[in-house]
Amino acid sequence: MNCDYPPAGPWQQRCLVDLFQPGHVVKICAPMVRYSKLAFRSLVRKYDCELCFTPMIIASAFLRSGKARDNEFTTNYVDRPLVVQFAASHAQDLADAACIVSPFADGVDLNCGCPQRWAMAEGYGACLINKPELVQDMVRQVKNQVERPNFSVSIKIRIHKDLARTVDLCRKVEAAGISWITVHGRATEERHQPVHYDTIKIIKENLNIPVVANGDVRSNKDIDFVHQLTGIDGVMAARGLLANPAMFAGYEETPLQCVRDWVDTALEHGTPYTCFHHHLMYMLERITSKQEKKIFNVLSSMSAVIDYLRDNYGL
Repeated sequence: MNCDYPPAGPWQQRCLVDLFQPGHVVKICAPMVRYSKLAFRSLVRKYDCELCFTPMIIASAFLRSGKARDNEFTTNYVDRPLVVQFAASHAQDLADAACIVSPFADGVDLNCGCPQRWAMAEGYGACLINKPELVQDMVRQVKNQVERPNFSVSIKIRIHKDLARTVDLCRKVEAAGISWITVHGRATEERHQPVHYDTIKIIKENLNIPVVANGDVRSNKDIDFVHQLTGIDGVMAARGLLANPAMFAGYEETPLQCVRDWVDTALEHGTPYTCFHHHLMYMLERITSKQEKKIFNVLSSMSAVIDYLRDNYGL
């Protein structure tokens, strides 16, 4: 693991649930494969993101391979508060992985929402919403084996078409001692259909722990709308933050200062070119013409991108 060990500080004495205060909506950066790595987490933290997740890490591979640990988990002393998300199909795998990262993070999250076929075929992701007893056991094992009492354990789920099954799952993991739940308001087979906010509202009403809403949050207006409609305690954004990393700070479009900050942050962290370029493609999507996109999207080197931004945006 590439970890600049965080010195003893307030987050090692507090629990992440302390973020969830009455009337306040916690703003969270979602776990995104390839994208929510240290450099991007560092960027969104500059713009009022209160909690960041790592990309999903497969727990069994993380335990088995030092190379996997080095590639998949990188953090530093300012990357807090931080949740490490794992995909797991066995309780002990999740507990062992949680013990390894516990000195460097503030909690772990179990992915119970990934709808991709490969993940479900391996027993990961959204198939776990149909195995509430297994998820209960995973939560208990992490809580029993991680020695930090304030270390959080959460899950991120998709919903069943039968709402009663989702509520039952949530109640069972609440009884097991889960810290909070993130609900992506779509069923496993749904992709671009509208988010079922009514379901998130009912889940929130049936639990005594914080509930975070995920799905189609792309502006501060969306945050206010979802909060008023559901009463949730936090919102988690993915694509909205990719398009506009300054969204949580109230910007409607990515400000040029944020683009400049990304270039500086990516260079500081040694971000691979493809990732560096893809983030900029997302950030500039709303503020560039079709012709500009044709030019920018085929640039093939860091220096070419920096020259383009200097010549066209004065960066």
